[in-house]
Amino acid sequence: ELIQETTEKIVQIKQRMQAAHDRHKSYADLKRKPMEFQVRDKKGLEMFAYKLDLPGELSRVHSTFYVSNLKKCHADEPLAVPLDGLQFDDKLHFVEKPVEIMDCEVKRLK
Repeated sequence: ELIQETTEKIVQIKQRMQAAHDRHKSYADLKRKPMEFQVRDKKGLEMFAYKLDLPGELSRVHSTFYVSNLKKCHADEPLAVPLDGLQFDDKLHFVEKPVEIMDCEVKRLK
């Protein structure tokens, strides 16, 4: 008898939740309008993310960048670093190689 009452209450709760969900959906659907956009149509749209076509050596970098994280580059063209001589490890950390040892110092501890 207790199991029967519990089962009936569970069914009743599920029905009421479904009815509330359907009511909420019907009110929300009243505000929605079907919209169609063409490619490059900027009417009422804002760009939040850019998907960049990156070169092959940067294939492990995620290609989507959010506009809020991007800043305009004001650097001079001669200051741009070519990626040809740079090496990166598996986690895309820069691998430094010393070019020349400039000084050597030996310290003796007591």
